[in-house]
Amino acid sequence: MSAHFSGRDIISISDLTKQEIIRVLEVAKLMQKNKKPLLQGKVLATLFFEPSTRTRLSFESSMTKLGGGVLGFTDPNVTSFSKGETLWDAIKMVDGYADVIVMRHPLEGAARLASEAAKVPVINGGDGANQHPTQTLLDLFTIKESQKKITGLKIAMAGDLKYGRTVHSLASALAHFNCGLFFVSPETLRMPNYILEELESKKIKFSVHKEVKDIIDEVDILYATRIQKERFPDHQEYEKVKNAYVINRDILKNVKKNLKIMHPLPRVNEIDPSVDDSGHAYYFEQAHNGIPVRQALLSMVLGMIK
Repeated sequence: MSAHFSGRDIISISDLTKQEIIRVLEVAKLMQKNKKPLLQGKVLATLFFEPSTRTRLSFESSMTKLGGGVLGFTDPNVTSFSKGETLWDAIKMVDGYADVIVMRHPLEGAARLASEAAKVPVINGGDGANQHPTQTLLDLFTIKESQKKITGLKIAMAGDLKYGRTVHSLASALAHFNCGLFFVSPETLRMPNYILEELESKKIKFSVHKEVKDIIDEVDILYATRIQKERFPDHQEYEKVKNAYVINRDILKNVKKNLKIMHPLPRVNEIDPSVDDSGHAYYFEQAHNGIPVRQALLSMVLGMIK
């Protein structure tokens, strides 16, 4: 795939090479100091068929800070979808209104379909339990900011590894950086086999665990995730695992000094608020990093930065 981003869709982290990922992170670093209205006159369409706070607001903030405009919706019930309009037709329509589209949709593969319908670049803001590539890029940026590197780190992912699209994308991306991975979850929420098989094929070391306390003292990053009630087809199964993990101050007694705890947010009860001022919490910085990373992506797909 071309090293140039102009006009490209960002649908899956797997579509990006290691060099392209590194380039996005380099541009994001530059964006932390950028004050130029690089996207003046450009319009971003935000099509959110599922609830979102951080992804939608950070994209809108990113576009606004770069001098561009934003249009879109957060509730499909107030659009023509309530009249039976197809996703294909809707994207063809929006294609004429905007220069770039960001979409979140509950169905896996919806972003890929949108990219086939649109002539302008489409960025996947999350499609079901499948992919969330911009979250992965900001996660990688956050890891590098907090540890000064990515390569060779020990990284644990804990919680909902079955339905959690953020950990699916992140695990695939980390395969480029030779990290040691630790997957912590209830048996019913284990990382999907296709991810594990991908890691095995790339000779990435990983291990599977049931308790955070078994691995937390040896990792550099603990990436916690919410047990996602909305993804469970069976409510009783959710009730069995909803409080599987609670990270509190007690569990941090013997951790490495450089340990940082990340979370894509929102959190429910998996990270106790007492952790916020422990010196290890890094989830709010992580959320704020959505601005420079998404500014970088928007500027790159719109051809303003190579």
